[in-house]
Amino acid sequence: MAACSKAPPPAQPVRAVKTMVVGQAGEATAREYAAQVQARTESLLGFQVGGRLIARPAQLGDVVKGSQVLAQLDPRDLELGHSAAQAALGSAQTQLEQGQADYRRYAELQTKGFISAAELERRSAALKAAEAQRDQASAQASVQGRQASYTTLAANAPGIVTAVLAEPGQVLSAGTPVLRVALDGPRDAVFSVAEQDAAAVRALRGKAGGVQVRLWGETATHPATVREVAGAADALTRTFLVKADLSPLLVRPGQTATVLLPMAAANGLRVPLSAVARAGNATVVWVLDTKAMTVRPRPIQLAGGEGTDALVASGLGAGDEVVTAGVHVLTAGETVRRYAGAP
Repeated sequence: MAACSKAPPPAQPVRAVKTMVVGQAGEATAREYAAQVQARTESLLGFQVGGRLIARPAQLGDVVKGSQVLAQLDPRDLELGHSAAQAALGSAQTQLEQGQADYRRYAELQTKGFISAAELERRSAALKAAEAQRDQASAQASVQGRQASYTTLAANAPGIVTAVLAEPGQVLSAGTPVLRVALDGPRDAVFSVAEQDAAAVRALRGKAGGVQVRLWGETATHPATVREVAGAADALTRTFLVKADLSPLLVRPGQTATVLLPMAAANGLRVPLSAVARAGNATVVWVLDTKAMTVRPRPIQLAGGEGTDALVASGLGAGDEVVTAGVHVLTAGETVRRYAGAP
């Protein structure tokens, strides 16, 4: 009978678990947003007249100065128009001089009684019409001269070329953008925030150093001031565009950065998402009894998530030690030991 009895089950090994102690309440957190440095003022430069682009000395990334030539249109057609307007002005000037001479002769004849006063009035009206034609031709010649000067595109202020929108040989209409230039001056860190953070960002608007900016490749942070928050969410992303002033920091447009937005958690208690589990209809974490070295599930209420952490609204207290890995294989009252890591 003794030989036929079942062998006693082997003793279960004590499971090693990773744990953490829940932090103190009132911790402040910061959310990170990807941002891009942009110039406060950017100009889309284009010609005031149409024509064929024959040269574009400016290249992407070039640093330009005020009045520097950036692009050139073929001026021949406009120069011919200017020449035609000048010829019309010369013709009108000749007609005016002829009218003035005629009027002087008719004025002498009228004083001697050879012609009537009505005939002199007709000559006076003809002279005024010739003067008006001369003025019209002069204005047209000026317009054509200005049009011819518009074939040269120059920078209106110092800056950096951030986009090239036309190539030589392309036929452009008046106003077609050719270059985009970021003008020298203040720089902004531009980023987008989710709807739940929009109110917090608006509260920081105008507050000096309200957010911190970390430029790409750097570890140090720089204070920035929220200058502008979009009044409506983007139709596609449902995020709000925010611009933070980086003055007096000197950075180039297009540089990437990270904006650190200070946020306060619900009560400052947070646990890794790996520590949260479901038990029936309840959300639980496994709490370690440090005296008995056993674990038991404890229901909690979550206040949301932030990155890889879960924010705890209730159910935990500061100083509680919770299991952060392997919660799916634990049983209530199970004896465990802390994971010590590789030697």
